Amino acid sequence: MLNLNSPNDNRSSLQDPVSLNVGGEIYTTTLDTLTRCRDSMLGAMFTGQMAVLRDSRGHVFIDRDGKVFRYVLNYLRSCSLDLPDGFSELSLLRREADFFQIRPLLEEIDRYEASVALGWRGGPQGAMIIVNLDSKVRVLHYNLRHGPENYELCTCSVRAFTADLFCTWGAFLALLCERFSYRTSQGLTSPHPCNQRQNWLKLEWVPRPDELPQDQYDKQYYRGLAVINPEVNRPDDIMNKLRSPYDITDLQAFVEELLKVSLAEGFKVELVSPDPVEILNCTSLRLVKF
Repeated sequence: MLNLNSPNDNRSSLQDPVSLNVGGEIYTTTLDTLTRCRDSMLGAMFTGQMAVLRDSRGHVFIDRDGKVFRYVLNYLRSCSLDLPDGFSELSLLRREADFFQIRPLLEEIDRYEASVALGWRGGPQGAMIIVNLDSKVRVLHYNLRHGPENYELCTCSVRAFTADLFCTWGAFLALLCERFSYRTSQGLTSPHPCNQRQNWLKLEWVPRPDELPQDQYDKQYYRGLAVINPEVNRPDDIMNKLRSPYDITDLQAFVEELLKVSLAEGFKVELVSPDPVEILNCTSLRLVKF
């Protein structure tokens, strides 16, 4: 037998821990977790805005798919969509997220679907990344105008960086092209693989020194390199997304960012040159996906 609590009764009867009966599956959680998205249906149910049903054992009853609800609940707990490899019920999970009106979860499902379509999830075992890095100092001479007929010959040193990347898993290079962007006077632009098979990517950038005027920097067709932070959910506000680009000013920062991305995708460092201990100062790097 199911009992219906009015919203007023609901406010006084709900307390931690909360037991849920979702389609016959029993879950135990907290009010903070269930109300993480205040504008969702769960938020309304567990803040006393909606009446709830209880089963004969006092569990709050929700007539939805109980097995898929575990992924909904885990998302509310961690603000992260964690699905097993080969997950085949994405359409059902989307339907449940839509029913519960959890918009951030729907956005995460969209991103997951896009990553699956591009082959980012999983990837072929044995995939390899080979990276060669180089930097050169260039001396730039230019005229600095102080007046109609008053010019000063100036000299400035800039450092040009190059990263040649070859990867047998083309989708990983597509991921890098989303993570890194060139910074120009017109704004941020994405790099592109150098061949049709999309397994070779060459990045070239020159950070602008403070003493070099922007117009002289642009005149040389120089461009910087920036990292676009992946969207993350803040613990205190999962609707707040952070995507602030920051500049890569040396090869160490580039290698650090490359390692973050590649290790997260299952790659392991196999070879570092010249000194394996100084990985951030390497000139060549090889990673393999096991």
